[in-house]
Amino acid sequence: MTPSMAPSPTPVHPLGKDIQKLIAAIGDQFAIEGEFVSGEEICSGHINSTFRATYEVPDGSHQRYILQRINENVFKDPQAVMRNVECVTRHINWKVLRVKKDLGGQTLSLYPGRGGRCWARGHNGGVWRCYNHIEGCMTYDIVENTRQAYQAARAFGSFQDLVSDLPVGEIEETIPDFHHTRKRFDRLMEVVAEDPIGRLDAAREEVEFVRNRESIVDRLLDLQAAGQIPVRITHNDTKINNVMIDQESDEAVCVIDLDTVMPGLALYDFGDLVRSATSPAAEDERDLSKVKMQMSMFEALAEGYLDAAGSFLNTTEIDHMAFSGRLITLEIGIRFLTDFLEGDTYFKTDRDGHNLDRCRTQFKLVEHIEEQTKEMNAFVAKVSRGRR
Repeated sequence: MTPSMAPSPTPVHPLGKDIQKLIAAIGDQFAIEGEFVSGEEICSGHINSTFRATYEVPDGSHQRYILQRINENVFKDPQAVMRNVECVTRHINWKVLRVKKDLGGQTLSLYPGRGGRCWARGHNGGVWRCYNHIEGCMTYDIVENTRQAYQAARAFGSFQDLVSDLPVGEIEETIPDFHHTRKRFDRLMEVVAEDPIGRLDAAREEVEFVRNRESIVDRLLDLQAAGQIPVRITHNDTKINNVMIDQESDEAVCVIDLDTVMPGLALYDFGDLVRSATSPAAEDERDLSKVKMQMSMFEALAEGYLDAAGSFLNTTEIDHMAFSGRLITLEIGIRFLTDFLEGDTYFKTDRDGHNLDRCRTQFKLVEHIEEQTKEMNAFVAKVSRGRR
């Protein structure tokens, strides 16, 4: 393991008076104890809006909660999202209590809202939910060391293990074809042909990069269709900032952000781990010389994931772990590129060309993964053999 570096936690911003009042009003709709003191925004992720609210309880101590608004532009049926989240969190909590799973075996708990639902509507619209806040933990936007990489992969593998006995039919597909790489490719080509807002000239090199890799977009889909890779319940957004990390021990405590939990392929989750955890560069880094696939990080991910998920993965899934990193990184780059060409309608952006910067970072990482695929496959095979 590499030594711990100075942490780069997910940033938190204070709120203005109007937003403070909004958060206080949202909190009043949930069965939480105490009087509202203050709120702050957790600036993580591209989709939902997340706030941490502090309440003073009768004994004078402070209790914190997570309040989150679901992005209804992305999740067209937020109630279905909440049914999925409620189903998964209850199942995992039951499993933890019954089987006493430890690492990665904790999950967020939903607080009931008015009317007995696990969500509430804001006064200005929107679907909100309230989670417990896990103290002594933080999230990171970039993996700082191999210990964190191992812990994150083991946490997501444990998550898959914990829901492996939950029938797939219990979970709704809230974003159809979320990781259907062929459809993502085809949609990009449609947008390229239309060039709806005249941005194509800025991205022709990136479009050609995708065209040159069309041959790989169907590989996992074909294996699924052939029955060689099963459909499982998966997280579908396995970035490092969706794992709560203990500040003292660097151990994973809890997997969060369950909105994209849907039926899918286990390899989608591992592939996104490779995409988000193996490069020291930020997802939107403009200096592409900083983007690289660190083999030490990949090895830590593979070990952590197989330690937790190796008991239920089949041989075909294990054999395609390295490939999944290449595929999902390409797919996410395609999504960023498509959104850039369409006018930045899906992902949050902070600057002109933000999604194109993200796209370029992904494609640079794809190149580095391609250069090291042989070594990645050999390491996975070695670890897998050692666990038989």
